[in-house]
Amino acid sequence: MILKKIRNIAVIVATSFAVLPVMGQDLLANQAPIDRKMKSVDAEMLKQLVEIEEYDSPADELYEDWDNTYAHRQTALPDSFRIDLRDFYMPTPSRVITSNFGSRWGRQHKGLDIKVYIGDTIRAAFSGKVRVVRYEGRGYGKYVVIRHPNGLETIYGHMSKQLVAENQDVKAGEPIGLGGNTGRSTGSHLHFETRLCGVALNPAIMFDFVNQDIVNDFYVFHKDSYEQDGRLATQLRGANGKHGYDPAMVNSPNVGKSHQASSGGSARYHKVRKGETLSSIARKHGTSVKAICKLNRISQNVRLRPGQILKYN
Repeated sequence: MILKKIRNIAVIVATSFAVLPVMGQDLLANQAPIDRKMKSVDAEMLKQLVEIEEYDSPADELYEDWDNTYAHRQTALPDSFRIDLRDFYMPTPSRVITSNFGSRWGRQHKGLDIKVYIGDTIRAAFSGKVRVVRYEGRGYGKYVVIRHPNGLETIYGHMSKQLVAENQDVKAGEPIGLGGNTGRSTGSHLHFETRLCGVALNPAIMFDFVNQDIVNDFYVFHKDSYEQDGRLATQLRGANGKHGYDPAMVNSPNVGKSHQASSGGSARYHKVRKGETLSSIARKHGTSVKAICKLNRISQNVRLRPGQILKYN
């Protein structure tokens, strides 16, 4: 509405100038230095009004502030809210979920862990504005938070490099970082969160990583049933097995396609157990330490951690 009024005024002013007599135009020319100064001021005001108009979105009614200092902070949840998912882009082409949303290792895991490799491109799930670009050594590592006009905020954690800056506008699908293993991580992966008013929603409610698509055009959030929606989403679209990782699922024909081209066949993975070494893992799967290191982009001297996921074929 504001932008429409500005445009109407601009048309009226331009029309008025067009019909001025020659003498009137000469008088205006004498005022040019003043007009140029005013023009720069008006241009800045117009730019600010356009930005306000552009970000006049459903998210405005949900968030009271814009702060670059915290990853998330819970505020009052609406009883219900419709989230538009149509302007989307999968943050990674990887189809492999290595850890589900929910209880894990005695604590709540607030997102999905998606298998990516160091250097893989991570993209914005929706258009929006970058709120946070920071490093958290005991948590997210190098991470990015984006606030979207549909009301969601998305968080991308454990990256090796951030490619955007705070307060930057981004489009859906625009590169925002590179996959990594920073922070509290047991192997390179993308930790992906979707939050509404600071409250974590299971990304599987909205995103189907195996099929590289959204679940529906819209998700209607209900305060009294979103947790149940999350549990059902894990059953339908999450990984299975201990800690959300199932080698049988990873080796199925429909999963891991984003990594098959480089390996020349179906990708296979090994979850590191306590006491295992690169040599023992290589012997177990009939391969070499050198081959495993090349596939995972690691050195032969790397220190393995229990729970770490390694590609061996």
